[in-house]
Amino acid sequence: MARGEHSPACARRWREQAESRQWTLWQTTQAIHGCCGVSLLKAHRLARGWSARQSVQELEELCERQDLGEARASIDLLNAWENNRARPRPQTIDLLARLYRANAVRLGLAGDYCEDDGGTKVVVVSGAEGRPPYPAEERFDDDMERRALFHHALLGSRFAMSGRLLAEVERTRQDLDRTLALTTVSEEQLDRLDEQVLRYRREYITSAPLPMLYRLMLELSDVRALSATRQPAMTHRRLLNATVMLALLSADALMKLGDTRQAHAWYGTARTASDDMGDLRLRALVRAQQAMLPYYYGDLAETVRLAREARMLAGSAPSSPAALGAAAEARALARMGEHKAARVALAEAERIFARMPPEGHDHLAFRFSERRLQFYRIGTLIELGEEVDWSPGPSGPYAIDPVLILLDQAAHLIRDGKVEDACHLAQKALLQVPPEHRTSIVLNRARALLSEVPPTRHKAVAVRRLTELLSDATPVS
Repeated sequence: MARGEHSPACARRWREQAESRQWTLWQTTQAIHGCCGVSLLKAHRLARGWSARQSVQELEELCERQDLGEARASIDLLNAWENNRARPRPQTIDLLARLYRANAVRLGLAGDYCEDDGGTKVVVVSGAEGRPPYPAEERFDDDMERRALFHHALLGSRFAMSGRLLAEVERTRQDLDRTLALTTVSEEQLDRLDEQVLRYRREYITSAPLPMLYRLMLELSDVRALSATRQPAMTHRRLLNATVMLALLSADALMKLGDTRQAHAWYGTARTASDDMGDLRLRALVRAQQAMLPYYYGDLAETVRLAREARMLAGSAPSSPAALGAAAEARALARMGEHKAARVALAEAERIFARMPPEGHDHLAFRFSERRLQFYRIGTLIELGEEVDWSPGPSGPYAIDPVLILLDQAAHLIRDGKVEDACHLAQKALLQVPPEHRTSIVLNRARALLSEVPPTRHKAVAVRRLTELLSDATPVS
């Protein structure tokens, strides 16, 4: 493994994600190349899960099978080609292109020629779809190619998360982590940034997660540029606050899209920035928001731990993080069957909210409003097994939350033996969510509900209709 490269485990995680999302090998190669710090040539091998020895064997077998002559390759030569210490001959490039089913550009081995004082030399380029493979070329230092990618994605008529874009989301986070440690900006720039962050928090409530994620990446590139040098203490704090908010929005969007690995990583970046800032309430907010990731993806004990940590950091003063922490704890405890403790935590959330001073901006991400309290209250009471007379009404600013609550209600109806009522309710929930909000977190919840239907009831009309609806549904991811 060359210096600066990620471990093979990182490429393995990308292969697993590629399989679950049904990416092409080229998409997987782009993701590994963009994230793991390897050349395009090596990324092709890693995308297939081949060792260097296996790759050489595959090349030799290809030559023998297609009568292409001797491969003239070895593990040492392959390593030299992959790490840009040597360049394969044109005939070998053709063989590698056949092996990986890619052209020379996609292998990072396309050549051009130019003159310098020493005569003619080969300049290796990777074309529009790759990156310069030489370590001397600083990848994406000016952020121009990355910004162009996200601008292009935002201008598209249909949003789709490709391997390349996923890799750039990850690289944006890594760049932020590196520059957080380095941290001169005008007051006007900081004011503009504060206004932008507030606008994103307001628009996030109604925006579909995927285009919002791309917009956040563009804004984070600007924040990184401002943070690239050490700043005065007050400026540094304002940049850190913006970083925390934008990273939290990114993590939440990725959670909705079902990308738990990157969501965890972005929550980690938000924690780094908030811990560096030292603001206890901001640190509490990060933990309280992060608590919902394990709640929706199966680790209720971790939700309780994060919620309690948030409440401890928030202290005794009533605040959004304290109320959210108590409400998240109540919902998780109720689902765990700890009903008495859940009621205590829910009462505490209501008590904290009642004491909170008016904050304005009710429809603002991370603001624990009356509406947010209502969602958590209803969700907790459903898990406690109580009859809840609740209707979400018309699609308001919170497009996903009401649907998740309806699906919780449907799950309890199934456990009570009311299979058809449950499937009717789940179908209603899915049809009311706008297509751009029909993400993995919603569809996976509905599929989990359907898996609880007893086999003897699979032929019921409502069950078949819900099955058909889910089979036709494609998540926004």
